[in-house]
This record gives sequence, structure tokens and C-alpha cells, in this order.
Amino acid sequence: MKKSLLALTLLVAAPFAASAAEGVSYNYVEGGYAATNTDYADTDGWGLNGSVAIAPNFHLFGGYTNQEFDNTSFDFDQWRVGVGYNREIAPAADLVTRVAYESFDAGYGIDYDGWSAEVGVRGALHPNFEGYVMAGYEDGDNYDGEFYGRVGAQAKFNQNWGVSGDVKFVDGDTQWFVGPRFSW
Repeated sequence: MKKSLLALTLLVAAPFAASAAEGVSYNYVEGGYAATNTDYADTDGWGLNGSVAIAPNFHLFGGYTNQEFDNTSFDFDQWRVGVGYNREIAPAADLVTRVAYESFDAGYGIDYDGWSAEVGVRGALHPNFEGYVMAGYEDGDNYDGEFYGRVGAQAKFNQNWGVSGDVKFVDGDTQWFVGPRFSW
């Protein structure tokens, strides 16, 4: 009887026991150059992003950027924090889902709060190269909901250091980031 109960417990827990795909780490911090190109104005500045695994399949993530509109002294702060779930679907690939709270503040009473949800695939394409593709939806208190796409990659110099890049395409705007990443 005890063996049957143990076998049933392991069978029920099996879908939740997976971990990150080989070569993919959800523990990192990165900083670098951030820019946004729109039909109306372009901005650039700097950003910080990070993630930490809190369980084999869950991670917390966050990001912050400060960008200035070209040829002006006006800037804005943008940040997001959230939780993600990763499930190994191949030896070197994860299915990733994420939800986040997002905030945009340009001062002078121009601020927006909202949320986003995205799903995609992230994987190690080579021991020194990782990539991902995501589809998402964002909505907020002062703007209508929009679908977006995100692609990114990381070239790894060694187990801890690399350079990463991310591009987000949303409603005619292009947001991108590039910079060094430290993983552990």
C-alpha cells in the first residue's frame, strides 16, 4: 500500500518537477544601452534588467530604463516587475510564460500603469549562444491593449559573462536593449 501511494504521489508531482533547459539560466543581471524608435520621436538612454530563479520552474524578473527624447531635456522612466514560469520542452529549450506589472513616468502628470503577459520559447542554440522569441499582450489604465512581439539573444563568452540584446515590436514602435550580462 505504501509503495502504491508513493508511486501515485511521484506520478502526480512529475509535471511540476521539471527544471530549466540545459544551457539556460534564469539567474542574471544586465545593464546597457536602451532606445525606442517611434513615428513621432526617438529616445535613448540606459537600462538594467535582472532575473532570479525562485524554484525549479519559477523566476522573478524586473527591468528599469531611463531614456531621454532626442534633442530635448525631457526624459522618462519605465520599469516592470513580474513572475515567470519555465517548462522544459526539449533538452535545450523551455516554454516560458510571464506576467508583469508595468509603469511609465515622464513627469508633468504623464504616467501610466499597466500589466503584460507573454509566452514564448527560450533555448540554448549552441553552448555559447542562446535565443528567445515571445508574443505578448499589454494593457494599462491610460492606453488601449496592444499585442507585441519580442526577440532576443545572448552571446556567451564563458559560463558567467556574455552580451545580450532584446528587441520589442509594438504598434509601430521598436524598443531595444543591448549590454553585458552576468549569469550565475
